[in-house]
Amino acid sequence: MVNDRHVVEIIDAQESDLEALATLFNDYRAFYDCTPDLQSARHFVSRRIKEKATRFFLAILGGAHVGFVHLLPSFDTLAMRSAWILEDLFVDPAHRRCGVGSALLRHAEAFAVRTDAARLSLTTAHTNEIAQRLYLGHGYVHDEVFRAYHRMLH
Repeated sequence: MVNDRHVVEIIDAQESDLEALATLFNDYRAFYDCTPDLQSARHFVSRRIKEKATRFFLAILGGAHVGFVHLLPSFDTLAMRSAWILEDLFVDPAHRRCGVGSALLRHAEAFAVRTDAARLSLTTAHTNEIAQRLYLGHGYVHDEVFRAYHRMLH
C-alpha cells in the first residue's frame, strides 16, 4: 500500500523495527496494568523476531509505527492442520478509530490463509468491549462450546 497519512501499511516486523515494536509492546502491557519495562519488552520481542518463534506484524500510518499484531503458531488437532493464535493486538490510543485494528486483523487473516491454517483464534478481556466489537465486526464468533482455563505457574 502507498504510505501516506490515510493508508495503513502492514509489515512483517524485522530486527530493524525493534525499537518501535518494543515501545508499542511496552505500551500494550501497560494497557493491561503491567508495570512498564521497556528493556524487558525489547528483549522479549527481539528474541521472538530472531528465533522466528512467533510472528509480529507492524502497522504504519503516516510514517509512524502505530500498532501491531502478534501471532503464535498452533495446531488444530481435529482438523489435523496448523492454526494461529492471535495473542496480542494493540493500536496506539492516538491512532484508534483510523482503521488500524481492522487492517491488522485483515493482515493476520490473510497470513493465516496463506499458511493453510484451519483457524485463527483469539481471546480478549471480558471488559474490552471495543476489541470485542472489532472482532465481531470481522466475523469472529464467541465460543459457546469451550471454556478456557488457566493455571498460573509463577
